[in-house]
Amino acid sequence: MRLQNGPLSFVVNFLLGVAWAAVLLGAITSFLAFYPESLLFAFLSAFMGALPGMISVLLLEHIITGKERYIELQKQTVLLEKLLEQKEKNDLQ
Repeated sequence: MRLQNGPLSFVVNFLLGVAWAAVLLGAITSFLAFYPESLLFAFLSAFMGALPGMISVLLLEHIITGKERYIELQKQTVLLEKLLEQKEKNDLQ
């Protein structure tokens, strides 16, 4: 749980968990399906089975990082406005 506020954060965190579950399920089922054929082929198919889940995780992490950056920029904006007000007060005196 990285994002802490709001229903959108709940949905994104839930989908992140679902994406990790898809990675595990895709890798395990693909590996077990092709294990009798060849070990190398099983590992390659496990990677291919996990790939859609990994792409989903990457996309959701990008969304989380963008949201965190937006929150930090809001905090910085408030601080910069306070500094600007203090500077203007000092210039008037």
